[in-house]
Amino acid sequence: MAKLTRREFFKNLTAGGILATFDPALIYQDKPRSENQKPSFGFYFGLASYTLRAFPLEEAALMTRRLGLERIVLKDVHLPLNSSAAEITAAADVVRAAGLDLYGCGVVYMNNEAEVEQAFSYAQTAEMRMIIACPEPGLLPLIELKVKETSLALAIHNHGPGDKFYPTPDAAYEKVKNLDKRIGLCLDIGHAVRSGIDPAKAAAKFSERLLDVHIKDVSSPSKEGQTVEIGRGVIDIPAFLRTLIRLKYTGTLAFEYEKDEKDPLPGLAESVGYVRGTLAALKS
Repeated sequence: MAKLTRREFFKNLTAGGILATFDPALIYQDKPRSENQKPSFGFYFGLASYTLRAFPLEEAALMTRRLGLERIVLKDVHLPLNSSAAEITAAADVVRAAGLDLYGCGVVYMNNEAEVEQAFSYAQTAEMRMIIACPEPGLLPLIELKVKETSLALAIHNHGPGDKFYPTPDAAYEKVKNLDKRIGLCLDIGHAVRSGIDPAKAAAKFSERLLDVHIKDVSSPSKEGQTVEIGRGVIDIPAFLRTLIRLKYTGTLAFEYEKDEKDPLPGLAESVGYVRGTLAALKS
């Protein structure tokens, strides 16, 4: 299946009666899905809270639920890493009261042992299950010990051209392939494409270590590529989604929309709608 043109995509949406998914007011879900109710395609929808960095935590949580997303990964702009245990617990309560699964935090940078200890304590206190991180590679032995001690997973995030440690999924994999399997990859498909890498091929190549996904679209397959609404950029989203389904990926598909910092909801809603519409077309 070739990448859908926007005309073909809207035709599929109209035929399937799901054009309303582009309206954030109409895609609101009143209740979160039960943990016992499995998602249609095996994976869950979530949000990287950096998307809503201009909004306070409570508002960001409610906006996430308004979009019908189920999970959230908190950036430290919403919950500083140096917060007290009481502050962390209170913030986690706010997120869960909105009906969201607070599954992780990140991206967390770890440059020394104290920052590793801080990140794991923070995630444990909030009762998260995963840390999405960009650690200094020399800290990976300590991180492996902390993973074994806490049972928290840690996903290395590829940050594209200019990142000296993890520019690509390949670079991240090479550093973790011999470590505990709870240490894996958070595949950021936008940064992968900016590095000249096909994210569908990367997902398949590193499927045994694929713990998390940041989904977005970019304007160009180059260092200069910028975030755009999903479906308006150069990434073959249908091919990527087909690959996740074939791999039986069961993690989170976390939307990260870095454009329009002060007014991200329209573009984010369009992106969520495009992905839902594409999945509906693939299912039909």
